[in-house]
Amino acid sequence: MDLADLGASQLVGMIERGEITSTELVEACLARIEAKEDAIGAWAHLDPDFARRQAAHCDELHASGAPTGPLHGIPVGIKDIFDTADLPTENGTVLSKGRLPDDDSTAVRLLRAAGAVIMGKTVTTELAVYSPGKTRNPHDPERTPGGSSSGSAAAVAAGMVPLAIGSQTNGSVIRPASFCGVVGFKPTHGRISRAGALALSRTLDHVGVFARTLEDAALISDCLIGHDPADPDTKPAAAPCLSEITRQEPPLEPRFAFVKSPVWDRAEPDAQEAFEELREFLGDQCEDVTLPDHFNGAVDNLRKIMCADLVRYLSGYVARGEDKLSDVLRAMIEEGKSVTAVDFNECVDMRVHLAGWVKSLGEEFDAILTPATCGEAPKGLDATGDPVFCSTWTYLGVPAVTLPLMQGANGMPIGVQLVSARNDDARLLRTARWLVEKVAAEG
Repeated sequence: MDLADLGASQLVGMIERGEITSTELVEACLARIEAKEDAIGAWAHLDPDFARRQAAHCDELHASGAPTGPLHGIPVGIKDIFDTADLPTENGTVLSKGRLPDDDSTAVRLLRAAGAVIMGKTVTTELAVYSPGKTRNPHDPERTPGGSSSGSAAAVAAGMVPLAIGSQTNGSVIRPASFCGVVGFKPTHGRISRAGALALSRTLDHVGVFARTLEDAALISDCLIGHDPADPDTKPAAAPCLSEITRQEPPLEPRFAFVKSPVWDRAEPDAQEAFEELREFLGDQCEDVTLPDHFNGAVDNLRKIMCADLVRYLSGYVARGEDKLSDVLRAMIEEGKSVTAVDFNECVDMRVHLAGWVKSLGEEFDAILTPATCGEAPKGLDATGDPVFCSTWTYLGVPAVTLPLMQGANGMPIGVQLVSARNDDARLLRTARWLVEKVAAEG
């Protein structure tokens, strides 16, 4: 048994029962990294001795009988846009080379409090936008792992860590999870604090997680969700207990709204065929639903908000060294300068109307079923793939999860994306688990 291949929930139990130590688990993950990192390039910063010291401390706590957290001794990868006080945070740009923050981001602080071992910092695209880093797809090194949370997705897929965190402003959790064949979960906007993480857009920025199972995604999300005064979009509300609800049986067999969306023609033929087969497999439990016409502008609206916000949030980088930024990022910033205040505010306001329609759909359906990506991870490492199948749902701030249930014509993963109404995260994960089990049992 290679501990690096096991899921976080199973590993937590093994550590609790004394069957393994955190040190043994970390050593297994470090061995996997040593074996695969040269080919994959998932890590921006990795200090094996630092990871070992954390694991030894976890083992000392366990041996003393002291209370431990829900992620006690579990290695977690941190996207290199989340501040860490004891590791560099360089945001994927030479303009932040050697940057060592004074404090942890809220997400990292919560992971430490839950007992996690901060394994290291995973590669991000340049400033979490589009220009790729060094990471390659673990299933085919000639293909992109997606972005911007490329290292987090690849590290989990390759067994380097059982869990990792990332961010999504367009498709940066769901897309790489789909391309790398792991579970990616983006909770409702404002569920997880973004304090201490690189900001691109208050309206669009989300924190998300990567795992190998839904149960593991729920486990780490439960440790991260909560109110944080440092992030004004988090709310002082009760946490949804995702782990408990994800394990429950739905009161009724779930029903799915199969939404092709206005960008269906951008899906690859093998992906379209696979989704049609899944639609047929679900039979009466899945119904074709066409989005109303006012959804047609959602992708463009997200683009306007994102580009306009890049002008504001990345102004410091532009001032320090615009010539050090990629052509694609500079072009987006220029595009953002042309967005008027009226257009920006109209795009922001339209989200409420569209999100209300998704909420009403939830009265009849348990989840929207739609592609996570256009298809398999594209060949080539000069881009991270098209995020268009994520854009509408990120724009609305609704929860989304991608499940590694399909393969394309070349044997590469294709994710099935499920979406639900804002704050319906627990129901979404419970529905997703039901779908995974149904496909496994009958597919």
